[in-house]
Amino acid sequence: MGLFDNLAITDKGTPSIDWDIIPAETFAIFESWGGRIRIHNNNERFYYFYIDNNEKPAKLCLMERGIKHARVLARIDAPQQMIDKCVASQGKCVCIDKSYAINNTVKDWLINHIVDGNEDSLVSPMVQEEVEFEALDTSLPHKGESLPDDLQKKELYTQAAKLSDHEVEEIVKIHNFFDSRFNPKGYFANYLVDNNDNLTVTDEVTGLMWQRGGCDITSIRKMRKYVKKQNEANFAGHSDWRLPTIEEALSLMETETNEKDIHLHPCFSKEQPFIFLAGQRDPGGYWFCDYKQGTIFWASGTIPGGFGRLCRTVK
Repeated sequence: MGLFDNLAITDKGTPSIDWDIIPAETFAIFESWGGRIRIHNNNERFYYFYIDNNEKPAKLCLMERGIKHARVLARIDAPQQMIDKCVASQGKCVCIDKSYAINNTVKDWLINHIVDGNEDSLVSPMVQEEVEFEALDTSLPHKGESLPDDLQKKELYTQAAKLSDHEVEEIVKIHNFFDSRFNPKGYFANYLVDNNDNLTVTDEVTGLMWQRGGCDITSIRKMRKYVKKQNEANFAGHSDWRLPTIEEALSLMETETNEKDIHLHPCFSKEQPFIFLAGQRDPGGYWFCDYKQGTIFWASGTIPGGFGRLCRTVK
């Protein structure tokens, strides 16, 4: 019995494996209708193998993908050593969901044992609902497109500073940032541009490039290691990433919550609801920007308690 017959995938034309799709490209392909593949309609389905490394041990899976559609069809019982070597050879994954592409060794094994070999006992169909992928809005203008003539750039303070509660409140009001406690009628206009890398956007008003995702909850010590690691890895082609200042983080704050219930443009992930900032609090503690509650707050940074979203100044 063929792979797709075994999985009862026979009502969608003639399905076949797309060996060129890799997880890092799927956002551009299926969420923004871009990238390598031209998709003609919402009903088209594409099939590819990938490695799920969210839990140990890593697992080889078959994915069914379409516009705003994702479903894991099966788990493949492949040699674990081969899977682990494939993951290790790719280093740190840039995808938020820790999905890895297969390499040629895994591809050859799949062709010999699963696609052509029809070893059905190695295929475990998944009985589950569709995978919920976070929608990251891509309606932004793209890098290189003409900008509005009336765009007014604004400089924000980029250096970490030790600030008191009163000083932070003054910063909010001076720039008219929205803050649900200190300035609920505030508004700061951005002009975000998609950098076409599925990783970052740039605000043409402030001259800041931002991660669309970021770091999971951690301590300030590990947060600094994360910044260092991203720079060493040349994340998105740059090595000058840093924690944002209070001014920079507040410049992203939206007056209303989006469909993810956070005060951010939908292009940003909801997985970093409040983030560490570069400056410390006077007399003690660390400042955070809370996009869930729409405000600045402070807390101790000596224990796990903050997420990270990095920025850099575009030169």
